[in-house]
Amino acid sequence: MSAKPSKGYRVFQVVNTIIMIIIIFITLYPFVYLVAQSFSSDAAASAGFVTFYPIDFNLDTYKYILKDNQFFRYYANTIFYTIVGTFISVVMTALIAYPLSKPRLRLNKVITPMVVFTMYFAGGTIPNYIVVTQWLGLQDSMWSIILPGTISTFNLLVMKSFFAGLPEELEEAAAIDGLDTYRIFVKIILPLSKPIIATMCLFYIVTMWNEWFTPMLYLDSKDKWPIALYVRQLVEGANNTEVGSSADASSVQATLKSATMDLTSIPIICIYPFVQKYFVQGMTIGAVKG
Repeated sequence: MSAKPSKGYRVFQVVNTIIMIIIIFITLYPFVYLVAQSFSSDAAASAGFVTFYPIDFNLDTYKYILKDNQFFRYYANTIFYTIVGTFISVVMTALIAYPLSKPRLRLNKVITPMVVFTMYFAGGTIPNYIVVTQWLGLQDSMWSIILPGTISTFNLLVMKSFFAGLPEELEEAAAIDGLDTYRIFVKIILPLSKPIIATMCLFYIVTMWNEWFTPMLYLDSKDKWPIALYVRQLVEGANNTEVGSSADASSVQATLKSATMDLTSIPIICIYPFVQKYFVQGMTIGAVKG
């Protein structure tokens, strides 16, 4: 017969449930508000009548955005940046994190502190700009969006911790069977690293998808813009006379920001449920176990 929960524990459950409901509401409400505002009329949004549901439901804002012929071009550019950039970043992060996770390599005592140092002391915008545009010659190149941020120091350290937690006996057994270091990494380590790989993919995807500052610095051709930079242009344009002068634009100014944020958030929201299980596993690796 199971023990009856104490009064204190029941109080804890009630308080914990209330706190979690409040946190969930605070987290979800901004997105619900954006969706509701994007489908509302400009007058209702400007007057502050929109809360949880649209007022004067209409699709004017989305029609205004989607009728732009360049919109899907920018979306395609972002998909390219995200897929190629994430692939390169995950591969390079794994290739560096794996040897750094081996204490027996003497240079790790020097290299690891140097890697950590870069997380706290970055070069800055101007030195990075000089390196990318003058030294690498990537001005107005699509690779200027992908290569400068190939490896995140934080992601590298997280993956390093994951690799360090894998049993050494697996690698020793594989070495006895005749596998060299590279085949051990590909056939043993990577198949066991699905949680951390999924976590890194999610981190890099979100970073690449939302990137707008780097393209603004390096890209001169609008044909190479990502969707995030295009969204910024729309948001800025909603407040100037150039966009506000048209009849179509004047009816969607107050809801334009909400609609563009919704459109750029949809892909990430659709991806997360498929990697959630691996994401949780990857982030809890290395936690202290009692």
